[in-house]
Amino acid sequence: MPTCALRVARSPLTRAATVIAAVVALAVPVGTASASESATGLKPATQQALDALHTKGDMPGVAALTETSGQAAFGSAGFADTSTGRERTAADHIRAGSITKTFISVVLLQLEAEGRLSLDDSVEKRLPGVLQGNGNDGSKVTIRQLLNHTSGVPDMVATPEWRAYMNGEGFLAHRYETRTPQQIVDMALKYAPDFEPGKGWNYSNTNYVLAGMIIDKVTGSTYAKEAERRIIQPLGLTRTTFPGIDPTMPSPHPIGYSKLYAANPGPEVYDATEYNPAWSGATGEVISTEGDLNRFYSALVKGSLLPPAQQKELLTTVETGTFYDYGLGVIVRTLTCGVKVYGHDGVVWGSLTSAATTADGRHSLTFQINGDWLEDGQLYQDVFEAEFCAK
Repeated sequence: MPTCALRVARSPLTRAATVIAAVVALAVPVGTASASESATGLKPATQQALDALHTKGDMPGVAALTETSGQAAFGSAGFADTSTGRERTAADHIRAGSITKTFISVVLLQLEAEGRLSLDDSVEKRLPGVLQGNGNDGSKVTIRQLLNHTSGVPDMVATPEWRAYMNGEGFLAHRYETRTPQQIVDMALKYAPDFEPGKGWNYSNTNYVLAGMIIDKVTGSTYAKEAERRIIQPLGLTRTTFPGIDPTMPSPHPIGYSKLYAANPGPEVYDATEYNPAWSGATGEVISTEGDLNRFYSALVKGSLLPPAQQKELLTTVETGTFYDYGLGVIVRTLTCGVKVYGHDGVVWGSLTSAATTADGRHSLTFQINGDWLEDGQLYQDVFEAEFCAK
């Protein structure tokens, strides 16, 4: 099931002008766009964790890039293309999936800092009539609840309609079609809320489709253009894009191998590298590189993108009942050694990605698997433990 946060379980996939000026002044990139070109090898424990994902996890390939106080390290296991034996590289472009959510959250927090909205505004106030039906009531749901997944809004990815269109054979039939944000939201609104707003937690991709629609409405622009202007350009993320409806990937990139999230997958593996990103939109559209994502999260936790009040909101977490807490578009993992890391996971067809950085922003990790059927989530979690706890 794409564009969700990865869960450690048997199957982790079941589930303003002033501010801009401050961003440009404060956002000092961690490393450079070519930092990976002089990267050393990974720590032995981290490399072993990648090897295990490839061998024990039966994943086609995995690559990781770390940065510690500006020193980059890269490692990989398996292949970018299993038919040719081409290996993974630090320059690979990847579909980052739900890592997109952090970009969307930052844009909304900047808009709040500019006085153009409040996170406590209702969805109805910003999108009149959009979040209504089958017990869903936008007047009772706030923007903050969208961003921390306490809204109760059903997840469109969990609906029979989504599964029919975009899982299994449906993906092969519909992968190049365009769906508008409203059409995606309408899939979810056929169903009752998961719970009363603010009375529970459930990861819902619909929340961020709505968040993107709010950015569009408030700015008169698009969430993609706002993220590019406010985050991507100031930080110099030259290899990060919002591709819109373009199904292709920039080179170089690994092949995205997928079992299509079929209900009962067989041994068949498909090339899911290309598809229309409109299916993911504001909840999972971004294409990036491991180096760019390390730079982004390092700058974010250092406070380079937000004023102090919004930074506090970003990092105020709620309990999720899972192995992580959740802020506003940020996953906070507490590892076995006590270290907390801040970032997000991204799950889309043919790609599992995670980015995380320590609280001081000095130690960052991004890794990506170019396959999507990992059964043992502990192998995934072991990469964090190896890099940040040396286990």
